[in-house]
Amino acid sequence: MQAGGGTPAGAEDAANRLVRQGATALVSFGLAGGLDPALSPGDVVVPGLVLSNGARLAADAALAQRFGGLSEHAILAGETVVTDAVAKAALHATTGAHAVDLESGAVARVAAAHGLPFVVVRAICDPAKRDLPPAALIALNPSGDIGLSAVLRSVLQRPGQIPDLLALAYDAGRARRSLVRLAKRFGGI
Repeated sequence: MQAGGGTPAGAEDAANRLVRQGATALVSFGLAGGLDPALSPGDVVVPGLVLSNGARLAADAALAQRFGGLSEHAILAGETVVTDAVAKAALHATTGAHAVDLESGAVARVAAAHGLPFVVVRAICDPAKRDLPPAALIALNPSGDIGLSAVLRSVLQRPGQIPDLLALAYDAGRARRSLVRLAKRFGGI
């Protein structure tokens, strides 16, 4: 297992390392932002399509069976975090994608380049209707860990974001628990 650091470049590096180490399939496993208003925090999607730079990359249905099978969703490979509900609604309308994340597109592209099957398993962390508070945008450092000092500085500068930040933290916990349940139910990864 490799962590991608929460960025497209980090995910690409991690996926390429796995390929060099002899991986025969790739899984993008983590959190996503909701674009479809029907998706709630904690909902898990195993999308059949990854929309990446104009390409439509199909996930492997057989590999997806390890996670309960493909869902009727598409995920958009984002290059940056989608921060507000208006932008999320526009992306949903223009792409048809149900969710967005920063790593799945890179993993899918590396898999396609090497002729490997891939699957995406993502839990919705922030719903389509929610704007992200400023502290959420600086929360992750380059290795994908929470940079607590940066978050605290942001909160001290703009304390009004605390309720939204707490709601996001609660929903992120729900999403992580959903992923853990899925991994336990289907034998882990």
